[in-house]
Amino acid sequence: MARFVLLHSPLLGPSSWRPAAEALRAIGHVAETPAWPALTSLQDGFYGPMAAHAAGQIEPGDAPPILVAHSGAGALIPAVAATLPSTAGAIFVDAILPHPGRSWFDTAPEPLRDSLRSGAQAGLLPPWHDWWPPGALAQLVPDDAQRGRLMAELEPISAAYFEEPAPAGEAPARSAYLKLSESYEDEAKLANRLGWPLVRLPMNHLAPVTAPAAVAQALAGLAERLGT
Repeated sequence: MARFVLLHSPLLGPSSWRPAAEALRAIGHVAETPAWPALTSLQDGFYGPMAAHAAGQIEPGDAPPILVAHSGAGALIPAVAATLPSTAGAIFVDAILPHPGRSWFDTAPEPLRDSLRSGAQAGLLPPWHDWWPPGALAQLVPDDAQRGRLMAELEPISAAYFEEPAPAGEAPARSAYLKLSESYEDEAKLANRLGWPLVRLPMNHLAPVTAPAAVAQALAGLAERLGT
């Protein structure tokens, strides 16, 4: 049995992990889904307060957790790990990798970065689903109820979050990568070069919602390969 702490993208909410968490519990694992604070509620930096907020929801437990980061949560793994007594490793799921000293904008493709910066109003960016063409979220999550739960957690995003350089810190020594969409092939290739266990599932970025059983099995397999 492994213990997974599933960290959702700061642009989404914990509903993006809950179906996969239920699937992990169904096959005998422990799965927790802490929530980040709303980015608009933070006034003096992001990484430190976000890591402390998430760590405050993680009980000490009998075993150190595997931190599992989806999407943008990958950049926060070092900060969260630093606040915990110990971890059993990390799994990055269609996630960006830690980038100490660089901001999210520094790592983003130039067209996306320029589009978001030009669309900021009063220091806020639109909610994540408004970044994409109409109907894009429905293609990823066809089920109306699932999509409704995701959208209920979306809100405007502080542009300053994307400008803040990530603090010092690297991925845990025991790390793995689960690639779900082609958008994260570069990150998967880097993880492979680093010698991390790697699984590619040809799905989509929100497969933890739409294919939770497959994602849970892949996470369990990677946990075994990490020796946990």
